[in-house]
Amino acid sequence: MTKRMLYLVTWLLIPAAWPMNPVTLQDPRAAGTLDAQVRKFLGSRRGTWNDLNVPEADGQKLHDIIVEHKYKSALEIGTSTGHSGIWIAWALAKTGGKLVTVEIDRDRHQRALENFQAAGVAGFIDAILGDAHDVVPSLKGPFDFVFCDADKDWYNNYFEAVLPKLGVGGCFAAHNISERGWEAGYSRRFLQLVRNYSYLETTLFTGGAGMSITYRKASK
Repeated sequence: MTKRMLYLVTWLLIPAAWPMNPVTLQDPRAAGTLDAQVRKFLGSRRGTWNDLNVPEADGQKLHDIIVEHKYKSALEIGTSTGHSGIWIAWALAKTGGKLVTVEIDRDRHQRALENFQAAGVAGFIDAILGDAHDVVPSLKGPFDFVFCDADKDWYNNYFEAVLPKLGVGGCFAAHNISERGWEAGYSRRFLQLVRNYSYLETTLFTGGAGMSITYRKASK
């Protein structure tokens, strides 16, 4: 059995770390309490997010996109230790949504679970330990928001696996994508792919580590 197959079997046999039922903050006081808890946690960890996590500017951008468009069904490909997932789940707490996030590394996955709990957003997240190469195509969807921050040479494959499950108006954000710099090689291939679809619209966010933001404007 290969390592990839072992991770997939682990995901299939072990229940997800958090319940699937969406959680909604109906009480404004509860929402205010969560906001305070998330802000306090993020403030206490500012500048310490290493290990493949996104910078704060990108986390804030992901949060703002979800809130602006009222997205509710989100997928994250590459959890790392949870920085981006916290920003995404914080936004979904405001829209009544849920995040499915996938991480292949057991240690990073475990630390992400601990960070989700400490930030107060664990109830808005289903965290999967598994190989995204196998897990992502197996997910049913649909999704209205996807954030990709995993192995860069597989970005095109992730996108093509997710696109049929991305609803009209949905968004696919890909991290470390830019027109120049060390990312140029795989960025060029990825941007060529997404720009080849006439019903997609792609812009670049340069405020952090570089990120493409693609919206699905029509079904075809």
